[in-house]
Amino acid sequence: MKRLLVFCLLLATHFVVEAQIRLPKLISNGMVLQRDAKLKVWGWASPGEKITVRFKDKTYKTSTDAAGKWQVALPPMTAGGPYSMDIAGSSRITLNDILIGDVWFCSGQSNMVHQLNIHDVTYANEIKTANFPQIRQFWVPTLTSLQGPQADIPNGQWKSAVGEDVRPFSAVAYFFAKKIHQKYNIPVGIINASVGGTPIEAWTSEEGFAAFPAVKAVIEKNKDTTYINSLNRRPPTNTANRSTPPVDLGTAGATKWFDVAYVPKGWRPINIPGYWEDQGIKDLNGVVWYRREIDVPASMTGKPAKVFLGRIVDADELYINGKQVGRTTYQYPQRRYTIPDDLLKAGKNVFVVRVTNTSGKGGFVPDKPYCLFAGADTVDLKGTWQYKVGTAYRPMSGGFGGGINAQNQPTALYNAMVAPEIDYAIKGFCWYQGESNAGKPQEYETLLTALINDWRTKWKQGPLPFLYIQLPGFMEYNYQPSESGWAVLREAQLNALNVANTGMVVAIDLGEWNDIHPDNKKGVGERLALTALKTAYKETIVSSGPIYQSATVDGNKIVVSFTDTGSGLITNDGEDLGEFAIAGSDKKFVWAKATIENGKVVVWSDEVPNPLYVRYAWADNPVNPNLYNKEGLPASPFRTDK
Repeated sequence: MKRLLVFCLLLATHFVVEAQIRLPKLISNGMVLQRDAKLKVWGWASPGEKITVRFKDKTYKTSTDAAGKWQVALPPMTAGGPYSMDIAGSSRITLNDILIGDVWFCSGQSNMVHQLNIHDVTYANEIKTANFPQIRQFWVPTLTSLQGPQADIPNGQWKSAVGEDVRPFSAVAYFFAKKIHQKYNIPVGIINASVGGTPIEAWTSEEGFAAFPAVKAVIEKNKDTTYINSLNRRPPTNTANRSTPPVDLGTAGATKWFDVAYVPKGWRPINIPGYWEDQGIKDLNGVVWYRREIDVPASMTGKPAKVFLGRIVDADELYINGKQVGRTTYQYPQRRYTIPDDLLKAGKNVFVVRVTNTSGKGGFVPDKPYCLFAGADTVDLKGTWQYKVGTAYRPMSGGFGGGINAQNQPTALYNAMVAPEIDYAIKGFCWYQGESNAGKPQEYETLLTALINDWRTKWKQGPLPFLYIQLPGFMEYNYQPSESGWAVLREAQLNALNVANTGMVVAIDLGEWNDIHPDNKKGVGERLALTALKTAYKETIVSSGPIYQSATVDGNKIVVSFTDTGSGLITNDGEDLGEFAIAGSDKKFVWAKATIENGKVVVWSDEVPNPLYVRYAWADNPVNPNLYNKEGLPASPFRTDK
């Protein structure tokens, strides 16, 4: 009898658990639903369970299928809210604070990831004054799946752009949404699914690679968990270099090099900012210590203080007076460290930075802020420091082993981060990606077109607007005409405008030579919103800078025509046109003179009497791309010699 009672209790518990209604994380409190579109609300419960959804005084009924999934269809609705939604079966869930407006799916790599919090100095006032309860973001966590599309994500919630909650917002997406919200006075939802350093292939579904047999073969291979596990178990082939790194002399002794009791011997002068390979240290990967005594006035002590150390390649640890006050493990973030109120003292303070570099040039990136500040006082940290090498890594030989990086594999991010959202109605897509594909730029046009078509097919809402950002300028300036992988990738992005209902932001002028994550996210976001007004909202506006249309040879000159000239072509600085190069049949480009005549650009060079080809801003980071329209939007780079 006792056993029977226990069995009945266990059975009852089992059915209670099975009967609980479960919703996808995206359908939750504070969500923004797409206006003027057919909506789906779905979830899971027990097989055969009857489900009732009540929303805006209307009731929708359905039953779960054999797998326990249910779905109801809601009719198109106008913008508004907040509303509540009641979902009932054997259990009940009530969702509150629901808005109806426009929802944009924002995706890509790190420049779409970068939160306002990362740029909190540039946008300090934006963060301080953020009070937009109808702008909301759902941040999709970084996830991968090589086995196939997933039904849901493990966590996530909608957050409003109010107060400190705005900090995790994608900066580009926030400024985009803010413009749309203020223009139309409607709620705007952002679903952000972005991962830094990822290729476009990872964001495309398996079906999207129908025309890519080689990629399909990789996808099939990656589904074999035995194969993947064998890769991940494979040890590095260069174990002497990887598993047993050389001893760092700076931390090996009884007195550490950051200790205030340490007496420096054998240190050499070096400048900050700058890379150590450019200052007499040849081909060193390893650990280099920097040291300097900084005079701090009494007015800066006993109060909150910060240190800005620009950017450092790759990792760093900052010590002040023997105490660690900051640490960053990779090269891209801005170094902004808070100093305890009681740490600085009037007079000399010992600053020590331990820098670790694993490849390429190591050190402090130029043209970034390097300073100590407290209250109204600032101490410049640029100048001559002392350095000493803590350890030098031996040159690598052989392979590394150790498995694969799942987030770089085809379909991996689509399966885990995009597939769970495809039943959620949206207004369109915003895409900021390409840096990770710049090594093979010739493939990008086909891959981007495949992604656009793939996502539109998956969402089943027709040719949804697809807006994207052309890569900005980045890397060293080259003062001679040259080849450029980044320029070829920009060309691929430009050509993707041939796909219907797409819009591209030209951002060539919004980059930084020394930072793949430029600070000017507001300019990008607002231009993206301008593109949306034209493409998605059908406003009669100029939303783009000049786009190459055609070129005609006229004697010793080439006449270039553009679309999107707006009120007319100009140079944005009032100077002569720059960045035009010209070539004859040998395709040896030289810098050319160029003038704006009758709404076109006329290009020539005395060095090329029989010109055939012209290029504009064809470089990783063109020096002075100053062709704009009068609406203040820059021309896209282009070439005619493909």
